[in-house]
Amino acid sequence: MTNRRFHSAKQIRADVRSSIITGPTTGMAEGYTQANVVILKKEFAFDFLLFCQRNPKACPILEVTNPGEFLIKRTAENADIRTDVPAYRIYEDGVYSKEVDNIVNYWEDDMVAFLLGCSFTFETALMENNIPIRHIEENANVPMYQTNISCDRTEAFSGPLVVSMRPMTAQNAIRATQITSRFPDVHGSPVHIGTPEEIGISDIYSPDFGDPPIIKDGELPVFWACGVTPQAVAMNSKPPLMITHAPGCMFVSDIKDQTLSVL
Repeated sequence: MTNRRFHSAKQIRADVRSSIITGPTTGMAEGYTQANVVILKKEFAFDFLLFCQRNPKACPILEVTNPGEFLIKRTAENADIRTDVPAYRIYEDGVYSKEVDNIVNYWEDDMVAFLLGCSFTFETALMENNIPIRHIEENANVPMYQTNISCDRTEAFSGPLVVSMRPMTAQNAIRATQITSRFPDVHGSPVHIGTPEEIGISDIYSPDFGDPPIIKDGELPVFWACGVTPQAVAMNSKPPLMITHAPGCMFVSDIKDQTLSVL
């Protein structure tokens, strides 16, 4: 399998558009910011923008398009939100109905696209500080879990926080907290460390999204807010239509990771 760690964001998007890449983008285009995707009709866009503002750990905004605008202009060059994500999920009245490789036939003139920061982005900084990332080592998708933590609701949107998990030693967890706190635009510091039962996760080896983890002796599960949260919110709030990325299948932007660091 081709190692795309050092490919440019532009090359990754081209391979996605050509259906060469059809799965998770973890570990690809090192140094470039990856983004979660949420697409809604205009009538729900302001309320979702408010939801993001009230829940910045889960939904840090990188870009919002104008209604009907499918070309990304601020975070990438020559990018089409309808084709440049490896896999999309369609939610109709809160029900996940299908997964597709592009949404050209679903796009409507009043749709608004949201690009939200993704924790894949800060993994480069973690690895540069000699903190191993297990799902990258195993060529797997990061495990993600629905929690018992409620997001701050709006009139149209409410639901549980979803978290991603990376197993680490206690020492690395402390260092990872320090590092990721510098990246508030891609979820920032962890929301929980250890004791998954406290946040409503009954079986750490059975994630709601992504692949089952490998946790070694002496390691703790470390949890970050996750951009899959809007998918759980869609199932809870039941908007007529929400289109998202498939978990782990991100939009790769032209933004460099270091530009997001606050220190």
